[in-house]
Amino acid sequence: METRHLPTEIRLHKRSRYLEIAFADGACFRLPCEYLRVYSPSAEVRGHAPDESKLQVGKEGVNIEDLKQVGSYAVKIFFDDGHSSGLYDWRYLYRLGRAWQPLWLDYLDRLKSAGRERRGPDPFEALVANGQDVAELPNG
Repeated sequence: METRHLPTEIRLHKRSRYLEIAFADGACFRLPCEYLRVYSPSAEVRGHAPDESKLQVGKEGVNIEDLKQVGSYAVKIFFDDGHSSGLYDWRYLYRLGRAWQPLWLDYLDRLKSAGRERRGPDPFEALVANGQDVAELPNG
C-alpha cells in the first residue's frame, strides 16, 4: 500500500458525529457518520455487483459507537443502527475523503430519484458552519 494512504491519526467526534482521519501525505478529512454509513463497503450496502447496491435511507442521525483496527490495512466501524459489516481500508477512506463532494451529491441525487429525501441539516454544511474544513489536502 502506498505510504500516502496510511493514516497517522483517527479521531471519532461522537457528539458532532464525524470521523477525522489524517494521512501520511498531510491530507486530513472530516467525514460525517451518515456519509460513512451510506457508503459502507459492505456487501449488504454495495451488493456483489454495481447494480445490486442498496440505497441507504433514514441514516441522518446515525452515529459511530466504536472503531476497531483490522491489521494494518483497515478499520471496522460499528454504527449505532447495528450495522458493522464491511471493512473500511485506508485507500477507501482516502477516496471517500478526496471525493466527498461528488459522492455526496450522487447520494442526494439517488435519494431524489427514488422519491426519498433527507431530513435534517446537511452534515457537510454543519461541519463548515462549525468552522471545520471537510478536506485539507496536501500541498503539491
